[in-house]
Amino acid sequence: MFRKLVRQRAGSVEVSEWKGVRTLHLGGDAIQSAMRIDTPDALELDYTQAMMAFALFTPAPRDVAMIGLGAGSLAKFMHRRFPDTRVVAVEISPKVVAAARSFFDLPPEDARFSVVVGDGAAYVPAHPASADALMVDGFEDGKVVTSLCTQSFYDAAAAMLRPGGIMVANFMAEEPRFGTYLARIERAFGGRVLLLPAADKVNMIAFGIKAGPSRYAIASLRDHARTLRRQLGLPYEAFVRDLLATNARTSSYLRCGRPVPGG
Repeated sequence: MFRKLVRQRAGSVEVSEWKGVRTLHLGGDAIQSAMRIDTPDALELDYTQAMMAFALFTPAPRDVAMIGLGAGSLAKFMHRRFPDTRVVAVEISPKVVAAARSFFDLPPEDARFSVVVGDGAAYVPAHPASADALMVDGFEDGKVVTSLCTQSFYDAAAAMLRPGGIMVANFMAEEPRFGTYLARIERAFGGRVLLLPAADKVNMIAFGIKAGPSRYAIASLRDHARTLRRQLGLPYEAFVRDLLATNARTSSYLRCGRPVPGG
């Protein structure tokens, strides 16, 4: 049975439940985050799983920053599956933080996990060289937060990362300004950019890699994918397949750069 657990129109935060899945809505009916009640630590939505593909390129991050907490699915997954990683999640709405804690099993803050209530667009430029991975997932009712898509933000994102670090940015696949945003990411990361469509084709994930290689051996990626699937329980072989289908490649290497036409 469908039920609404909380509805706060001041700030537009709503939590609903349907067939064992609890969902968070911000500003409308679009699903921002989801949690299957029987498996609260799992990543329920395809796009959150696709964002974790960054581990193919940065497998052991010391510090991860997340812009946009939502219901905390990614923060919870990282905290519980990456015991040597420190995670800080930045969320502009204290009501979203409260909902994540009350309804979505967000872990308590400790030495490895903290929540900052603040504007991610201001937080990122204030913390240079502080992260190995930066995950950007800022939406309001299905629309990307434009302050997280400016050239200055992407430049600051690159500056926030240590060498070899990676930015992971979530977009709707039909975002009308995606080409503009992608060009800004390419400029900030010197062209070292890869795209990965989520399995449901609703979202597109962009990866910007700081001072990383311009190509990756496909055989090594496939070997790494098998290891990560066993460790994390996510479909990493499918991630590699879709990366190869979407981005420039040769028979032996996946290339960082402008995706192939139609990818």
